[in-house]
Amino acid sequence: MLETVPLFSGLPAEALAEIEQHGSVKSFRKNAIIINQDDETYSLYVILSGRVKVFVSGEDGREVVLNHQGAGDYFGDLALIDKQPRVASVMTTEPSKFMIISRDDFMTCLSRNPEIAINLIKPMTSRMRMLAQNVSSLALMDVYGRVARTLLQQAVETDGEMVTGRITQQEIADMVGASRAMVSRILKDLKAGGYISVNKKCITIHQKLPMHW
Repeated sequence: MLETVPLFSGLPAEALAEIEQHGSVKSFRKNAIIINQDDETYSLYVILSGRVKVFVSGEDGREVVLNHQGAGDYFGDLALIDKQPRVASVMTTEPSKFMIISRDDFMTCLSRNPEIAINLIKPMTSRMRMLAQNVSSLALMDVYGRVARTLLQQAVETDGEMVTGRITQQEIADMVGASRAMVSRILKDLKAGGYISVNKKCITIHQKLPMHW
């Protein structure tokens, strides 16, 4: 189950088998809270199937969505290292299945397979860069720019085209700090201009997106 997870790429079959032996598999329904912000729990969660959103909440109840993740992604890695409370909450957005690995078991596997550390560090640095860019875009970009930038962040190259995973207008709105109606209008403008097309909630980017309108 773990051979397609980037965190464990390059590991021999014996190491993967050991990690799977230590992990437990659990399924959750849609809209289930997996981790609460400020929880003092230290397990790693590998997404085997399904999709989650990672978000933070303010004292007034408002949410800011930091990211959406799907099969092959993982979360909870920061607490593995520093044993500090969770910095964000994680909720399923569709029925999902996870492999859960405790901190002690993960550290045992890490000591025997130090190459995991390199696989762990690279995504962390990427997320730190993305967080800095998100803060910058919220401060300096208008809503059009934030939507365009979010689409580019979510897209991966597929058959020569940049295509996002399944993402709803509300999810985009949560990520850019705008209303769903505003996001809907922007996507409509982008489709009319031939910049994007939408199929089954996946967005294909056909040309360079405008960062303002």
